[in-house]
Amino acid sequence: MTEVEIYYFSGTGNSLYVAKELQKRIPKADLIPVVSLLNKDVIETSGETVGFVFPIHFMTVPIPVKRFIKKLDLKSARYIFAVATRTGTQHIAFIEIEKILKKRGKSLNSSFTLNMGCNDPRDKDYHPVTKGEIAELESEVQKRLDSIKKIIINQENSREKDSEFIPASSGLGRLVRLGMAYAEHNGAKNYFYADSRCMGCGKCEKVCLSGKIKMIDNKPVWQESVKCYFCYACLNYCPAKAVQIKSKLYMKSHTEENERYSHPYATADEIAEQKSGRK
Repeated sequence: MTEVEIYYFSGTGNSLYVAKELQKRIPKADLIPVVSLLNKDVIETSGETVGFVFPIHFMTVPIPVKRFIKKLDLKSARYIFAVATRTGTQHIAFIEIEKILKKRGKSLNSSFTLNMGCNDPRDKDYHPVTKGEIAELESEVQKRLDSIKKIIINQENSREKDSEFIPASSGLGRLVRLGMAYAEHNGAKNYFYADSRCMGCGKCEKVCLSGKIKMIDNKPVWQESVKCYFCYACLNYCPAKAVQIKSKLYMKSHTEENERYSHPYATADEIAEQKSGRK
């Protein structure tokens, strides 16, 4: 039996980096990409310790991670943990995971939130993190991971308090759930497009974790029949910055003029590898 299984999902590398760093610190840890298993009806775990590493999307659990946990058979798991990466935003991710686990007679033993670089260039005031900011974030993440490692290895209960926590019963908490439900149902119809800078390189199709993007006549097409995971890999790994988010009535998108972000230690190849299987 595998002692520790770390299931991860990462669009632009923050969570991939954290998952890999945890694997280095925890003996006999297996690193497994979530998206490689989503086509199964039931996903069986074999670890005594099972963990989830993922980014915060829309203030909660990413669509594929939620689907994944709902399919999990956790009979082997005696200890369950979750690590969320974010840019400082509030979230209800651990509440949502706990609700799913409770239906299986399990609970989330420990949960942790790490602040990292922002990969969402829609905002007018957005700027990708500088080398200095990355170094500062990296130093704090490394310290936190050393502490998290000890908690996981010792199988301690640790539900850390978060100053940015959203109560489940709050109006914002309910709004978050409604927003994510709409995003999952809509699947990003008419959300992305490629402008005239597109070179037809196909990298967006390569890193698209849901398989929504298909290259047709050397141009990316976001297929309406395939639901988006909103990981923003296509947006941030496009070498020409040609992938854009369409402006909405309630919020103007500034992706055309803004720079992009991906974690400095995560390549496009590593992101794409999530579709094929274990590391």
